Amino acid sequence: MFRRWWALAAAVTGIAGVGLAWILARPDGPDPSAVLRVLADCLGATALGLGLLRTDLFPVRSRPSVWREVALVAGTWTVVEGALLATAAAESDGGGIAGLSLSSFGAFLTGITVGQLGLVTVACTAAACGCAAVAYRQNRDWSTVPIVVLAVIALVARPITGHMSQQLFGALFVAVHTAAAAVWLGVLAAMALTLRSRGAWTANLPVFSRLAWWSVWILAVSGTVNAAVKIGSVGGLVDTGYGRVVLAKTLLLVILVLLARRLRGTWLVSVAAHRTKADESVIRAAMHVCILTAAFGLAAALATTA
Repeated sequence: MFRRWWALAAAVTGIAGVGLAWILARPDGPDPSAVLRVLADCLGATALGLGLLRTDLFPVRSRPSVWREVALVAGTWTVVEGALLATAAAESDGGGIAGLSLSSFGAFLTGITVGQLGLVTVACTAAACGCAAVAYRQNRDWSTVPIVVLAVIALVARPITGHMSQQLFGALFVAVHTAAAAVWLGVLAAMALTLRSRGAWTANLPVFSRLAWWSVWILAVSGTVNAAVKIGSVGGLVDTGYGRVVLAKTLLLVILVLLARRLRGTWLVSVAAHRTKADESVIRAAMHVCILTAAFGLAAALATTA
């Protein structure tokens, strides 16, 4: 039962992160679309993590079957990205979604950069869903590298058009930051969704621990650069809504790092010694994922906060 419902709890904490950002940043934002953004980002990270689990990063003997999960996650991701695209088109048109005509929507998709990138994103997520569905129905042992590539493209397509795109190497910094965050959340969520045995956790958790360690450092460096460019001064961390959300995100990141360090000294050791049951590992992973999605909520809110 827990395996079915922890993902819902993660979605709730992600939306709660957006709510916290609204409290901290008002009246500067975020836009309501941040709720869709955090759902899309978390689904995308999970799709990426599922794909990575069946690459050479992880031991061959413990690789789980992921095609069913990829199809479900990528399919839901496609729906959410479609909703985001329609919302952006309606905002660009100056009215609500109900009043958006097909001609206006088509013009947004073909004539505006945000629409074009959104179309690329939806195409990538739909392709990942279709590929996974075929592999699952036909019981194919295909490589998941195409899923990883499609997920990365879809994840970074929207963020690279933000404020950092105007800076030298800004888009690269944003892309690296987004990918690192997705790996940290996505791989752990994917493990919680698919690993069913104690041995599988023993083989895969140390690999995740190393990936998470690198992700933390990449996030810290790239996030600091992004925030410094946007805020411009130390006073802006308190005086602006954007700065206050950055502070909250930083605090949550510190909490996550401390928690990860503690888990590394307890959970990882216990799993390596085969003393932790698979269900216990799922619970620990799910709790960590829920905190991570709250950070994702803050990050999604930052994208639409002045």
